[in-house]
Amino acid sequence: MLVVLYFHQLGYSPLQIAMLFLFYEFFGVVTNLVGGWLGSRWGLNRTMHLGLGLQVIALSMLLVSNEWLTIAWVMFAQALSGIAKDLNKMSAKSAVKLLVPENQQEKLYKWVAILTGSKNTLKGVGFFLGGLLLSLLGFHGAVLAMAVALAVVWCISIFALKSDLGKAKNKPKFSQIFSKSRNINWLSAARLFLFAARDVWFVVALPVFLISQLAWTHWQVGAFIATWIIAYGIVQGIAPKLTGLNNNGSNRQRASIWCLILSVIPAAMVGAFMVVDRVAMEVSAIGGSTTMVGAIDNTITTGIIIIGLLIFGFFFAVNSSLHSYLIIRVANVDSVSTDVGFYYMANASGRLLGTVLSGYVFQVYGFNACLIISSFFIVISAFLVRNID
Repeated sequence: MLVVLYFHQLGYSPLQIAMLFLFYEFFGVVTNLVGGWLGSRWGLNRTMHLGLGLQVIALSMLLVSNEWLTIAWVMFAQALSGIAKDLNKMSAKSAVKLLVPENQQEKLYKWVAILTGSKNTLKGVGFFLGGLLLSLLGFHGAVLAMAVALAVVWCISIFALKSDLGKAKNKPKFSQIFSKSRNINWLSAARLFLFAARDVWFVVALPVFLISQLAWTHWQVGAFIATWIIAYGIVQGIAPKLTGLNNNGSNRQRASIWCLILSVIPAAMVGAFMVVDRVAMEVSAIGGSTTMVGAIDNTITTGIIIIGLLIFGFFFAVNSSLHSYLIIRVANVDSVSTDVGFYYMANASGRLLGTVLSGYVFQVYGFNACLIISSFFIVISAFLVRNID
């Protein structure tokens, strides 16, 4: 959030802002592949420590003066940040598989949902703090505050996590980073398109649209997206109560149905925007005040975005939580971090695809085009997830 808002403030185009995150997402892909293998060999505590340390370094790199904050420098810092983030996520989610008995699938789903939901709730708090700290402390003050806080967490982690949790009995070969499991491959492909569908309009297009078209302030954008992510995390945490669970193949049908419902929302938002634009044109044509029409148009557009995003967040959270459970369920116990790493490699690939498209499509074709692509990607994900056993 800090990077998006601050570099938009410096005059960067949406596509340039998207490129700042290119290495963040690309190295997330690499990290999830290699990180799962490292977790199996070293233990999940060590990959967690490595991730926290790299994040402190990445933040420190952004403390240089503005003339040093070139696209190349920020891309490199974001690359380290992407590596750090996915080492931590892979370590935490893999550990759940090892802490819950194999025959307690409902309990596993519950804890995966709680972990995923709490992670995203805290991410939402981070989005809010990003916008707020940028307004209160400026970019460099905000980054310094985060670096210091995370360094404290890093030190606590070093002393608190001392076991060899997740270390495989037999050291996996590097060639084993690519999954040979049919279920994991189909789930990974579904995850790729699911997260590309979110980020194609959420990462760059939405914040820039709110600022440039609707004249929102930095803290308003940060607070709104933060509220969305916090609510999103809460829904993820209660997803097991919403979807139910059983041990037969109907879970794939449930995942597919929830996905198809999600695909309707971006398409419906596009339809609503088109109706509003049409009405505004007709009112202007019969002599309506341009200022009044513009104000009403912005108000209705804001309402569509807020309502649409809240509904989208609800159904996306359920889909994300259900997918997260399914990958933990089908992962092999002795190579759980490798399997989960491969799956979240697909997650990062989807984020990479969505981020690049978010900047390019928004800049060239506009916000509605981002939403149409989002709906199309979700439909693809719905059909892919139906192929798991």
